[in-house]
Amino acid sequence: MSFKPISEIGEFGLIEQLSAIAAPTIKNAPGLVEGIGDDCAVYRTGGPTVQVATTDLLVEQVHFDLLTTPMHHLGSKAISVNVSDICAMNAEPRYALVSIAVPRNVPVEMIEELYRGMAHAASRYGVAIAGGDTSSSPSGLTISVTMTGETTQERLALRKGARPGEIICVTGTLGGSAAGLKVLLREKAMMLEQLRNNEPYNKDVMAELKEYTGAIRCHLLPEARHDTIRFFRDSNIVPTSMIDISDGLTSDLGHICRRSGVGAHIEEARIPVMPDARAIAEEFQEDALTWALSGGEDYQLLFTLPKGRYDDIAGNRDISVIGTITEAEEGLLLTDIYGMTIDLADTEGGFDHFRQ
Repeated sequence: MSFKPISEIGEFGLIEQLSAIAAPTIKNAPGLVEGIGDDCAVYRTGGPTVQVATTDLLVEQVHFDLLTTPMHHLGSKAISVNVSDICAMNAEPRYALVSIAVPRNVPVEMIEELYRGMAHAASRYGVAIAGGDTSSSPSGLTISVTMTGETTQERLALRKGARPGEIICVTGTLGGSAAGLKVLLREKAMMLEQLRNNEPYNKDVMAELKEYTGAIRCHLLPEARHDTIRFFRDSNIVPTSMIDISDGLTSDLGHICRRSGVGAHIEEARIPVMPDARAIAEEFQEDALTWALSGGEDYQLLFTLPKGRYDDIAGNRDISVIGTITEAEEGLLLTDIYGMTIDLADTEGGFDHFRQ
């Protein structure tokens, strides 16, 4: 009997197949508003609000490397990436359940520092860490966070809902996380080279990292855009569709297009690439735009609005309009700074856990 490796279908192909298997269970969940396919599941509990729930895994040597990631930062990031999913639903985060699998020889003090980072981030977002589970692990640290939040049905934002003619908006700047990771990987390589040569670790040999602080912070300490959700609330704005940028702008805009049954046309000149990322890309002789489009882990919010709501966001300098939603048959397009139109379906997408 022949078997198909997951790498042949990729992460999103696997999700589609598993979703089909899970679909019959939804028939027994009349309170479910939205299941697999969005940043969070959405369900009713009988009150005036709807509940949203998300879960994320952080796996050592997949999502983080302890040679480049302080435990306090890792704990903070574990909370922030889940809050980002809650924010992508235009909801307020409420409770978190944290489970960890840890090798037996890991010092207790390291795990305490991990939880201090979680507690610090949770306090900033108004989240209560209400429980979880612990287990031993034979191969590295794994962190699983499940988080709930709430909003009203009227304020709920899903990936589906974008319509042709609407504007495409993004918060903050992009490419910073990929740039920060690039620097950290270089520093790790330098350190390992010293060890291979039986040289004592000498911090003076390492590159001066002060000039890279902004990009490194973007990677190690991303901040969920909770401030944007409050801006939406205060300005009475409800995005017609929304997602957080975890896999990369191209990939995540593609998710909105597929779920909404539309196309999109964005402009390179309007994409807010982080200035530090441009400087680092030049140093590494790479392309900062590529990092912005497919680097991932920026955790900014990507959303759509009717054109008539432009004036409501025009005064917010942290929001950029980068393009327009089009008809589905037009596909996902980018106009570069030279006026050339590029089909983003032909370019490398965002992060996929199972592709080679």
